[in-house]
Amino acid sequence: MLLTRLEQLCDGFSELLGKLSAVLFVVMLFNVFIDVVMRYLFNDVSIGMQEMEWHLYASVFLLGVPYTLKTGGHVRVDLIYEGLTSKTKALIDMVGILVLLIPFCALVGWYGVGFAMEAYDLGETSGDPGGLPYRWIIKAVIPFAFFAIVISGIGLFLKSLNIFLGHGQADSYHPPQH
Repeated sequence: MLLTRLEQLCDGFSELLGKLSAVLFVVMLFNVFIDVVMRYLFNDVSIGMQEMEWHLYASVFLLGVPYTLKTGGHVRVDLIYEGLTSKTKALIDMVGILVLLIPFCALVGWYGVGFAMEAYDLGETSGDPGGLPYRWIIKAVIPFAFFAIVISGIGLFLKSLNIFLGHGQADSYHPPQH
């Protein structure tokens, strides 16, 4: 079925971003470790390494959101939601995705492109001596991540639509939350 295939494509993209986020997390840990060793053992402070920490942290967070949305790990109020039928949950999710998620993420992504392009056009770099050049790269992660959240939201919408139409797996609608 076409809807299922589109859902799988969106989910695959979100899975890829989840794996990328995990790799960037390991890189960030390595960067922090090297920075701490250099600071405390060799009394050598690197502004570039410190800035790379927050660049990597922001990337891990932003690129991890689409994966979190896909796996049902996002925050929701379960007080009422958990007692609902799968079809009602699917309907609520579809309305939330169409009315809240996609418009908000598309808006942030759209304005984020201009934000990143301005940084690129200006050749924006760190304001600190020894800081990182190419500030546009981290600024470009913002619109990319929000457009990726839209793709993940479309995947969740398609999953919800499949469940609502009786084509999806209602028993695995949302993974158990611990």
